[in-house]
Amino acid sequence: MGRKVTVATCALNQWALDFEGNLQRILKSIEIAKHRGARYRLGPELEICGYGCWDHYYESDTLLHSLQVLAALLESPVTQDIICDVGMPVMHRNVRYNCRVIFLNRKILLIRPKMALANEGNYRELRWFTPWSRSRQTEEYFLPRMLQDLTKQETVPFGDAVLSTRDTCIGSEVCEELWTPHSPHVDMGLDGVEIFTNASGSHHVLRKAHARVDLVTMATTKNGGIYLLANQKGCDGDRLYYDGCALIAMNGSIFAQGSQFSLDDVEVLTATLDLEDIRSYRAEISSRNLAASRVSSYPRVKVDFALSCHEDLLEPVSEPIEWKYHSPAEEISLGPACWLWDFLRRSRQAGFFLPLSGGVDSAATACLVYSMCHQVCEAVRRGNPEVLADVRTIVNQPSYTPQDPRELCGRVLTTCYMASENSSRETCDRARELAQQIGSHHIGLSIDPAVKALVGIFSLVTGTSPRFAVHGGSGRENLALQNVQARVRMVVAYLFAQLSLWSRGASGGLLVLGSANVDESLLGYLTKYDCSSADINPIGGISKTDLRAFVQLCMERFQLPALQSILAAPATAELEPLAHGRVSQTDEEDMGMTYAELSIYGRLRKVAKTGPYSMFCKLLNMWKDTCSPRQVRRARRPRGVSRSPTK
Repeated sequence: MGRKVTVATCALNQWALDFEGNLQRILKSIEIAKHRGARYRLGPELEICGYGCWDHYYESDTLLHSLQVLAALLESPVTQDIICDVGMPVMHRNVRYNCRVIFLNRKILLIRPKMALANEGNYRELRWFTPWSRSRQTEEYFLPRMLQDLTKQETVPFGDAVLSTRDTCIGSEVCEELWTPHSPHVDMGLDGVEIFTNASGSHHVLRKAHARVDLVTMATTKNGGIYLLANQKGCDGDRLYYDGCALIAMNGSIFAQGSQFSLDDVEVLTATLDLEDIRSYRAEISSRNLAASRVSSYPRVKVDFALSCHEDLLEPVSEPIEWKYHSPAEEISLGPACWLWDFLRRSRQAGFFLPLSGGVDSAATACLVYSMCHQVCEAVRRGNPEVLADVRTIVNQPSYTPQDPRELCGRVLTTCYMASENSSRETCDRARELAQQIGSHHIGLSIDPAVKALVGIFSLVTGTSPRFAVHGGSGRENLALQNVQARVRMVVAYLFAQLSLWSRGASGGLLVLGSANVDESLLGYLTKYDCSSADINPIGGISKTDLRAFVQLCMERFQLPALQSILAAPATAELEPLAHGRVSQTDEEDMGMTYAELSIYGRLRKVAKTGPYSMFCKLLNMWKDTCSPRQVRRARRPRGVSRSPTK
């Protein structure tokens, strides 16, 4: 009697509207799963069209091409003799649903629409889809003719149902449903479902992996069962990075852990588990069994297929493992770096251009590119053919093989120190030393001629000459003279990004990188249309506190001693005149608060969702040992000075 099942889940780097590429990655994952003996394969949410299609979901073309990919999957010999669970948009009775389509041997078994849509933070699923609200109910879905010809089915079940195979019962959740207060797996488990599947499109947030793993392990701790989680990976052409973390759990333990950060487009996890372990685990939980006796049953789709084999007595089973977490600094080192690689290879540009100021923020951005180069070299060393082909396309050398991250960095990263009369020798030296240590192609230039020309135009037209505050000018004059420097740097950055490779006899253009951290963005401490207006800003969601920890990690892990002096130096925009050759302006003095305080404000505003009064109440308790209530109420406010665009 068969009791051991081998199941597979995966993390795929799917791309919005890349139907052909998505099809090939899905087929590859199924092929790997079958090769490892799996008889059930789960893929990520909306894997056929790519998760980030946004308003393209409104287009009938997106639905049509998704059906064409499904048809190709149904008729492929790769998908035979394995239950395949894929994600795609489906229109039922003129309503669009985010669905799982589960099929076996050219027959569609069930179309399961998502019942709880993600609609907070970065997610807008209610804009494009409607949740299925009819719990434990199904309808007939009339297949399009292109599918009827393949499956020889006219209708298939559509709705909230579970699959009943010869040896077990399988139920589906989709991403957000795991995070709801009463997840479907609760009642499904009470109704005898033994294998839960969750197809996700879950993006990376620092420390989010802990919550994801806790939810899965707690679900199976309380109710028993096997839980498979699949996820999208990569940037999908958007600002978000989807961080994989596919997993397989049973009865509160993890049995397979996927990578959180990887350049592999296809990653498949399999585990062989004993169904009797679920049944014996559940048998001794009397409270669960009492609840199970009262639960309403799910419609069951009978499947004449078994996940286990008749003779599996000698089949080895998977052993539980401990989940290995990255530290927040390691997450920063790996996640944004993978996102940068995805963005670069998909955009078909030749590299990045980064204004490097000698401060922590731009140094952190440079380190992300250097970390990306490390990961690319490691992937090539491990024999990843896709990464090798992509890097050869980027550098425009068909025979090139990257081996040294520093050498690769010199090919794909151009850094530039844009000095003005207000810049110090110390920041120039720090920028140059870091560029030398990571190997970037480094440029030093002065923006003074451009700044003086622009100010000269103003003076010529108005007959007035603005002055810095230290020279007797007003606050408005002082701020305008700082902002013109910052904005000139943006114009210079884009000019060099477009033409610097041309000047070196190389082909292609560069993507401009920004370096504005999340705390300063929340506060508004930046100049509009300075270098924060870049093509992409890889540190835009990271606080200064976390960035400093990441830079410290890079200094130690990558042996970059230049970062020590960068960390030790006070943050400064260097937009006001020097005092005796020394920096006279610091960011914290301009803002009227320290970066540590700013990080607290950012967390209270963005994470805790506090307004001014609620923030005041929380700060009273947090700062009770250092500030009186009056001091908290009168916390100094920023005076509206722009910051350096190259921090």
